[in-house]
Amino acid sequence: MRRLRRSELPTPTLELAQFLIGKTLVHDLPYGRISGRIVETEAYPPGDAAGHAFRGETPRNRSLFLRRGHAYVHFAYGSCWLLNITSERPGVGGGVLLRALEPLEGVGFMQLGNRKAARICDLARGPGRLASALRIHKHYDGTDLCAKGPLWLGTAPWPPKGVGKSARIGITRAVDRRFRFYERGNPCVSGPARLRT
Repeated sequence: MRRLRRSELPTPTLELAQFLIGKTLVHDLPYGRISGRIVETEAYPPGDAAGHAFRGETPRNRSLFLRRGHAYVHFAYGSCWLLNITSERPGVGGGVLLRALEPLEGVGFMQLGNRKAARICDLARGPGRLASALRIHKHYDGTDLCAKGPLWLGTAPWPPKGVGKSARIGITRAVDRRFRFYERGNPCVSGPARLRT
């Protein structure tokens, strides 16, 4: 596995969201590596009423307007951090929310942060659990995931079995848009059964 180059990340946002299925997210920490294979994403392209960039750039969402391949980390539901990957050219707000990972390395570290998870697949199943499992928080907002550093995007260890598409989960605007992508048949994918087949 190697680090993805920015030139390999496609645009626009919808293409990047699908491209990321099967790729890896890696966090190299002083005590070891934590990594997982991306199995579920949601696209929030420019002009999307459900996206954080819809009303323009603000101090809180500034990282979302960086060129593609940067982290946009925000706090949600008053309880958890969520990780998005910027998807457009500089100054254009768009991103891909990472919704679920299939744990690869550092499973023991992930379990320390989530003792309630009954299965390994539950450790990073859902965007809040994903950020918690990989120890991602506000400090990483604006991180270049294609540059040398502890948090980065890597190539796919193996290709996805198939990529499904559905409406996004847990939003109240633009609910009919089929901007969610996931690996078919992967038990680590979040959401109800009808949105995982």
